[in-house]
Amino acid sequence: MTARQRLFDIIEKSNGTNKTSKIFDIIIMSLIVLNIISIVLESHDWIYVQYEKEFILFEKISVLIFTFEYISRIITAKYKYPSKSKLAAPFAFIFSFYGIIDLLAILPSYLFLLHLDLRFIRIFRLFRLFRLFKFGRYNNALGILINVVKARREELLLTLFMTFILLLFSACLIFIVEHEAQPAIFSSITKSIWWAVATLTTVGYGDMYPITPIGNVIASFVAIMGIGLVALPTGIIGTGFIEEVSKNNKEERCTCPKCGNVF
Repeated sequence: MTARQRLFDIIEKSNGTNKTSKIFDIIIMSLIVLNIISIVLESHDWIYVQYEKEFILFEKISVLIFTFEYISRIITAKYKYPSKSKLAAPFAFIFSFYGIIDLLAILPSYLFLLHLDLRFIRIFRLFRLFRLFKFGRYNNALGILINVVKARREELLLTLFMTFILLLFSACLIFIVEHEAQPAIFSSITKSIWWAVATLTTVGYGDMYPITPIGNVIASFVAIMGIGLVALPTGIIGTGFIEEVSKNNKEERCTCPKCGNVF
């Protein structure tokens, strides 16, 4: 076994017999959790000012480890994508979902090495939150959920399209009905979209509400439609999740060639 193949086994194959891979996964997951805690604590100015050096040191250590992981996955990509050539395999990882997530997890820290406007850097610091998505690689349940979303993407896109149509239709309808009664509040369809969003999601902030009888009827109808709208994608994902779990359970079962029993 070559050094690259051994490295691939450590960073990719986590099973009961590979203790080194298990330790690697635990280190990465723990580092992700600590990074999220660090981001939350940094938002408190008095904590950041008092422990600024510690935060910077921890960030540097984290970036070095995540960079090592990222480079390791690039140089061992040929084992992950055996059907691709040696040149194509690294690019297959780089432009994959987790490849992009891994890059976004370390990119903001390297931007500090450039002479950029501080406000611009602060925006990119938000990308550090992408480290949270790295959990998907080490969590089977989250991996199943990602597979469900991929498998049901057409149904979910259709639901999203229906939501957009209903949102726009509700905003136009309430604008026509309420504009004369409340010209300052429902001054345009664009502003009415905010009311439609708050009503369809059943949040109802109360900063915009109809006062005409017809407007109240429309609001009631939109609120009821909103309940079904939330339930629709939930049902699609829930059904897909159950099917994916059942499929995985069937794949994990083995049939004894001698007795025929299923284990």
